[in-house]
Amino acid sequence: MRTPLRPLARILAARQRGENADRIEADNIRARHEEMRDRMRLRAQSRLLFTAVLFLAGFTVVGTRMAVLASSEAVEPRASASSAAIVAQRANIEDRNGRVLATNLITNALYAQPHLMIEPHRAATELAAIFADLKQEELVEDFTGNRKFLWVKKKISPEQMQAVHDIGEPGLLFGPREMRLYPNGRLGAHVLGGASFGREGVHSAEVIGTAGIEKAFDDYLRDPAHEGAPLTLSLDMTVQQAMRRVLWGGMKLMNAKGATAVLMKVDTGEVISLVSLPDFDPNNRPRPALEGDPSDSPLFNRAVQGVYELGSTFKVFTAAQALELGLVNPNTLLETKGPLTWGRYKIRDYNDYGDILTVSDVIVKSSNIGTARMALNIGAARQKDFLSQLGFFDPTPVQLVEAPGAKPILPKKWSELHTMTVSYGHGIAASPLHLAAAYATVVGGGTLIEPTLIKRDTPQNGPRIISERTAAQINTMLSAVVTEGTASFAKDTGYLVGGKTGTADKPKTRGGGYYKDKVIATFASAFPMDDPQYVLVVTLDEPSENSGKKPRRTAGWTAVPVAAEIIKRTAPLLGLRPVERPATSKVTPVKH
Repeated sequence: MRTPLRPLARILAARQRGENADRIEADNIRARHEEMRDRMRLRAQSRLLFTAVLFLAGFTVVGTRMAVLASSEAVEPRASASSAAIVAQRANIEDRNGRVLATNLITNALYAQPHLMIEPHRAATELAAIFADLKQEELVEDFTGNRKFLWVKKKISPEQMQAVHDIGEPGLLFGPREMRLYPNGRLGAHVLGGASFGREGVHSAEVIGTAGIEKAFDDYLRDPAHEGAPLTLSLDMTVQQAMRRVLWGGMKLMNAKGATAVLMKVDTGEVISLVSLPDFDPNNRPRPALEGDPSDSPLFNRAVQGVYELGSTFKVFTAAQALELGLVNPNTLLETKGPLTWGRYKIRDYNDYGDILTVSDVIVKSSNIGTARMALNIGAARQKDFLSQLGFFDPTPVQLVEAPGAKPILPKKWSELHTMTVSYGHGIAASPLHLAAAYATVVGGGTLIEPTLIKRDTPQNGPRIISERTAAQINTMLSAVVTEGTASFAKDTGYLVGGKTGTADKPKTRGGGYYKDKVIATFASAFPMDDPQYVLVVTLDEPSENSGKKPRRTAGWTAVPVAAEIIKRTAPLLGLRPVERPATSKVTPVKH
């Protein structure tokens, strides 16, 4: 309540004392005015303080933002559009012995901010001198245009970085990079595949797999939850180096346009070595071919993507099925008098092997007619089922992104004629890796083996395809092919080797039919045959051995010598002890 200016009690008391009552009112008015002034002053001070705090906060925010913008580097617009952080860290890839196959290297990228440049023309001239792939005219156009940001080089070496530093141009800046490095170069290129940059910013770049294992295991390699644990492959790089060197020399010696070899451990299905030639350096992966035959590209993985007719190597599967069904035994006699006629088609053998051969001799001498007769007894339905169980109806399950696209080529209509021709590898096409896995199944005791590129320590326990007895009988035949038959060049490797040759006419890319002077030569082998531990498949594309009067293209003359040399070089590296053999005279192989 407000205090009255003329309080009645005080006025009456003042008059009784003879005092001036008006002074009481004057004092009250003065006291009220002073109180009002104090309240107004406090209110004004509070408003001024609040306003000052608002201005201070505003200037602080603006000043901080300006300082950040002034001190930070430019960000590429495409990268800044994404709200997700760029994770550059990528786990290593190692071989079975812990050798590094793929790792990360810290380097730098070079980018330009033309609006900060002092001498753009001089900078363009200097950069063109440092980087041979850059054109001075294009750099001048970029540096003098309206662009505020542009990449100059995505990866540069320390020496190149120092040379750019020496230019002294403030508009040329560096961004840290973590790039993928393959220290072994071309070794294992088709398995590793390669990596490139995904999303990029000036401070980091996303490393993603582009092919091979790098792409197949991209999520694993980039997952921080694994805490950088390396991916361990089944490859042995020492064996890989030895096999690549021999295969390269064999390809050149046999005048082949391409070659591939697969070495697989029988019990685990591990691919110890896989080579496809020609190959490439994943550190500088070439661009895919836009025209021509894709198989001519060094990026083409002949072991996995190459789908070929593999010829007489398939005769082993026909014999194995016939033995398993009880239709024949190794000594069963088969009529091999030719030609074998079916309608207007005639099946012939490469040589005249006589009118009658045992089942073992049909494999050793590689008789098309004898194999076709076994297939007729088996029948189309059972043949298809058996080959399907061996994996010839589906792409290989190996861990490569290229594998699902390499499906075997099968007859559209599986007639009786196709039953006969498929029995000796004509009219069906599969990859060398398909063949290696199927041979591992047959020679390793009869349980299904699937190829893998990931190291494993335990044998596979797949479903049984053939009995151990049948597998042992087949192994005896494969050994005889080397000691007595078409693969005699593999006899003196120092190891007990068994295998089967296959020479298939190469189909024409256009117009249908087959070339008369171009073949796919294959040797599918296993060693040591007293206890098969490894399967080796060697395939040469259009080989021709020209040391004689006429070119010799059959697998016995081309693929077998190359495979024999690979076994000589790699078996000691695999810890296998050679066996002593008495000296033998040179054997001329049966040419098939």
